[in-house]
Amino acid sequence: MFAETQRLATPGASLAFHHQPAVGHANGIVLVCHGLAEHSKRYAAFAQSMAARGYHAYVHDHRGHGETTAPDAPIGRFARREGSKRVVDDVAAFRDHLVGRHPGLPVVLFGHSMGGLIALNAAVSYPDKFDAVAVWNANFNPGIAGRAAQAILIAERALKGSDVPSAILPKLTFGTWAKSIGGRRTDFDWLSRDPAQVDKYIADPLCGFDASVSLWLDLFELTFRAPQKQHLARLPARMPIHLVGGGKDPATNEGKAVVWLSNHLKAAGFSRITTQIYQDMRHETLNEVGAEVAISSFADWCDEALAKS
Repeated sequence: MFAETQRLATPGASLAFHHQPAVGHANGIVLVCHGLAEHSKRYAAFAQSMAARGYHAYVHDHRGHGETTAPDAPIGRFARREGSKRVVDDVAAFRDHLVGRHPGLPVVLFGHSMGGLIALNAAVSYPDKFDAVAVWNANFNPGIAGRAAQAILIAERALKGSDVPSAILPKLTFGTWAKSIGGRRTDFDWLSRDPAQVDKYIADPLCGFDASVSLWLDLFELTFRAPQKQHLARLPARMPIHLVGGGKDPATNEGKAVVWLSNHLKAAGFSRITTQIYQDMRHETLNEVGAEVAISSFADWCDEALAKS
């Protein structure tokens, strides 16, 4: 089933998505938001694992990624304008479509990396649509460096426009993260310790592309928006939230950004925060050595979170 590409029309876009049906009695729906410069088909193994635990697993391609199409969103760009809002609205529309397919089932919103940024923003924008949220390998605390990157992007936009690739941000992110891995075999070893997974990413024509200036600006808007007090206040204090990071992930400052988000949410009054840092893992927990342990733990959390909800 997951190999079949299905489509959903949302305002201004045709979302490509994939579905792995729950095996036996369905406990709920897991809606997955993928990361930057990748696509939904990379989540087939995760979807199959969740389906085996009784969850309908759905993954869609965000605008500017994979097989999703939109007139103003070529590969590497969310939209000509309001891109961050559009991808968040897509998640809400996709959720409504899934609930229509499976009436009465609770929805767990899952996001990896960029998808984590989108997921938390979707949750605070549409607090009544989701029963639990999982944010994996996402950095909501780039600090002063993040604000400096925004300023650089604004300067790039003024000089050459927003619809071209950023010349500087890839060096500050992917380039820096690559150099952090000692004895690296490739510049993408920061993703995973599993060389087969790294090679699959490098060989995939829908992975590793250059993001536009506008997409980078949209990502920073998502990064700084969701953790703000007035937005978090829209969520129920007992919303189950599952946070995962890697202790060797340079994209989250070796998991410290994940711990920061956990503490930030607790300080905001959230009482059902689960945080796990896998000390030896890098950025892509789902494609790491030992991924099956993390996935099984997540499925256990889903069972408990939805049972209590």
